[in-house]
Amino acid sequence: MPYQSIFRPDLFRDRVMLITGGGTGIGRAIAHELAGLGAHVILAARRAEPLQQTAAEIRGNGGRVSTFSVNIRQEDSIKALFNAIETEIGPIHTLVNNAGGQFPSPAAKISQKGWHAVVETNLTGTFMMCREAYMRGMQNTGGAIVNIVAEMWRGFPGMAHTGAARAGVVNLTQTLAVEWAQNGVRVNAVAPGIIEGNGFKHYDESFLKSYLEPARQDIPLKRFGRESEVAAAVTFLLSPAAAYITGITLNVDGASSLWRKTWAIPDHANAPSYDGFDGA
Repeated sequence: MPYQSIFRPDLFRDRVMLITGGGTGIGRAIAHELAGLGAHVILAARRAEPLQQTAAEIRGNGGRVSTFSVNIRQEDSIKALFNAIETEIGPIHTLVNNAGGQFPSPAAKISQKGWHAVVETNLTGTFMMCREAYMRGMQNTGGAIVNIVAEMWRGFPGMAHTGAARAGVVNLTQTLAVEWAQNGVRVNAVAPGIIEGNGFKHYDESFLKSYLEPARQDIPLKRFGRESEVAAAVTFLLSPAAAYITGITLNVDGASSLWRKTWAIPDHANAPSYDGFDGA
């Protein structure tokens, strides 16, 4: 059955929209949403197989889609991606930076290699994709960019690397929104909370049981989000309805950013007090 969008048909007819990490999870949902609204969707990621599978689904629903390989941690790979898109399709109108990755670990156990891998993917890769999209056309034609980040507003215990990187992307989003406003480029971000779907497959059963299930109980809406709910938020920010919105981060998290416990603190007596004078 074709993707059932809440937005009007042909909203993005004749628009070329690039989605990184578009083969699985949230990226796949965004791809179906945008293609279903008439866009020519470009899916880019490292692994070809998920891209081809999602592309086949979109074509089966009558949508237009192209796939390209890219490693967003490598500048040369990003430049090659845009070269190929320009040659085969033409300039893009929209960029969704969805590609990313992380792994659960206490901060003290994250190696320098692991830290760099996550920061280079989530922060540096996002910056280089934004810069290339701007330099290759958006500076002259305008456009819209949406960066996918995460719900990390009170720190990110258990994933310090991605929390720091995603916070950097939020700041980058605000900066680019100001610098590129004169060129007609809007830059926003979407911060999903815990989204049920393909992403769960990347974590082992013990992590799901010890972290995710207790977290569900602390989400005010008492459930995890759906990939299509994130896709709908992205679609709104890309649409003409958001023409006066730039530099924001839209939370799609069931209010979990307002009330959630994610890191158990054991009882301890390791917090000495400060008394400013004798006999306090």
